[in-house]
Amino acid sequence: MADPIRTQVLVVGGGPGGYVAAIRASQLGLDTVLIEVDRLGGTCLIRGCIPSKALIHVAGQFEAMVRATGQGVHGIVLNAPPSIALSETVRWKEGVVDKLNAGVAALLKRAKVRVIKGWATFSNGKTCSVDTAEGKLEVTAEHVILANGSLPVALPNIPFGGPVISSTEALMLDALPRRLVVIGAGYIGLELGIALRKLGAEVTIVEALDRILPLYDPPLVEPVRRWLEKNGVTVHLEAKALSVERIGDSAHLIAETKQGTKRLPADKILVTVGRRPNTQGWGLESMAVDMDGRFVKTDDQCRTSMRNVWAVGDLVGEPMLEHKATKQGEMVAEIIAGHRRRFEPASIPAVCFTEPEIVNAGLLPSDKAAKDAVVTLFPFSANGRALSMDAAEGFVRIVSRKDNHRILGIQAVGAHVSELSGEFSLALEMGAVLEDIAGTIHVHPTLGEAFHEAAWRALGQPIHI
Repeated sequence: MADPIRTQVLVVGGGPGGYVAAIRASQLGLDTVLIEVDRLGGTCLIRGCIPSKALIHVAGQFEAMVRATGQGVHGIVLNAPPSIALSETVRWKEGVVDKLNAGVAALLKRAKVRVIKGWATFSNGKTCSVDTAEGKLEVTAEHVILANGSLPVALPNIPFGGPVISSTEALMLDALPRRLVVIGAGYIGLELGIALRKLGAEVTIVEALDRILPLYDPPLVEPVRRWLEKNGVTVHLEAKALSVERIGDSAHLIAETKQGTKRLPADKILVTVGRRPNTQGWGLESMAVDMDGRFVKTDDQCRTSMRNVWAVGDLVGEPMLEHKATKQGEMVAEIIAGHRRRFEPASIPAVCFTEPEIVNAGLLPSDKAAKDAVVTLFPFSANGRALSMDAAEGFVRIVSRKDNHRILGIQAVGAHVSELSGEFSLALEMGAVLEDIAGTIHVHPTLGEAFHEAAWRALGQPIHI
């Protein structure tokens, strides 16, 4: 065994929570070590957010070309339909991932963070042994930041393997499945299911609840539901996936639906029923930290019940989002360095990259805290930029207090509305009132004008509707 390493800060996990915490800690003058067994960047960069958005982008381009075939669209005419070489798409997608992975490694090197590649197993709250390619290595730290991330949830009766895949395998397909069955109609299942449908797969969705995208309210979800219906995606709601009958490389999913038991043929069965915190196999039980159900329990500074042991990101609870983990990692490093910080964001915005996209920041109209709020929306059908993109579906919606006009929540559904999420989040973080948004000049022609118009409409002075 090599000589033991002693450091001020030990970060476990090279995802967005971990690598940001490590960089920030080192910037603040703390000797920092980061341990990661896989590639730097974490789930979001390597096998989640980034690669899925690359696939979604290609799928959108492919669909546009399909629509232009034959009769054409907006004067663009293709004489023959396009074809997709999915292996080439995956190769390009992996190039994007490789570039970002290398970027994270360079950022850590520049910040003088020592990176150890290997599997860390804790024997107590401050000491772990790391299995590296060169042998075992012991690391002891004054502060430990746990950023171990999360894993896809498997169904006990439908384990992963063969035709049954998780989102990780879905993003590495070298050929388009002719028939895809998706179990779970949350954002991961619908994002990937819609992308593969655009590329030409026959898609069936099986959802146990009575509607798709249950975290969003019906008006936000309705445009997505219409797209699924229009594009021939079969959706079974209030349905239970029972088992899989495997036939070579393909299979049948046996599902109990409202119409009775069905055998759904599939070349691939994509299971997207959620993610679970990565709490097993690395010695968490030796650290004597309290748990909150399946998550590590923390306070508003991401402190665990053990002194100088911190936890961030997916390990500590919902929402399991990259930008939450990043801010928590940054905050913890600053607290260790002596700064006064707490994790109390006005909102943690969420984006669903379906067709069309959905954004939510702050309170929904259905939330109890928004019971007496004023709810106002402005449709993209009255927005010049949306019409010029042939994307009039959707709206921007503002939830605000009746008495002082303080904005409590902002939602949007429509093409490219993910790009509005930053403005929505900023407005909530700065405690904006309707007059702030109505009084801010928004560039014409942009989708952001719909936010401006929604504020004017809430004030009873709409201009363009």
